[in-house]
Amino acid sequence: MSQTDHAHAAESHGHIHRDDIGSKMGMWLFLFTELLLFGGMFLIYAVYRYQYPDQFHIAGMELDTGIGTLNTIILLTSSLTVALSIAALQRKNKFLSVVLLLITIVLAFSFMINKYFEWGVKFEHGLYPGSETLLGKPNGEILFFGLYFIMTGLHGLHVVIGIIFLSIILAMIIKDKITFDNYVKLENSGLYWHLVDLIWIFLFPLFYLIQ
Repeated sequence: MSQTDHAHAAESHGHIHRDDIGSKMGMWLFLFTELLLFGGMFLIYAVYRYQYPDQFHIAGMELDTGIGTLNTIILLTSSLTVALSIAALQRKNKFLSVVLLLITIVLAFSFMINKYFEWGVKFEHGLYPGSETLLGKPNGEILFFGLYFIMTGLHGLHVVIGIIFLSIILAMIIKDKITFDNYVKLENSGLYWHLVDLIWIFLFPLFYLIQ
């Protein structure tokens, strides 16, 4: 019997090859490249903050620590709910897993809504790269807001990708394409979301608590 025949025979008996370990390794490799990307940005931030400590401090006072704190709580809670969603599915509680994953997605949308209003205030005050208001400020403050928009913007992009990723996984759970004995995709989505949370934990003190 040829390899093709073996494959068809396996599928006919419901045995489809899965490489869960390979899938997890691939996700970890992807997460490592993301850490390198943000790690380079954190290094650039550290260099400029060392050069302009006072101006970074003054610029940091323009940020709303309350909103930053709220968004931190939102992301930490969402990391908890996605972890509980995985645990619920492992215990064959599909309904609870779906509810918890839906809460995670709602929290992610809440984060982006807060970020939208926060950025809106900065644009109203002319505190964005290339604005006349910002060009009139010292180099350190210009660099601070440049890094703020680049780094929080890139993080926001990852949040949006995470929302899409988690929504696809949610649909797959509802359709029983992800089950208690085949949940590696849900685990990978959880790993990605934990990365999003981890990056924000570093961004929050660097920008919001510098004041």
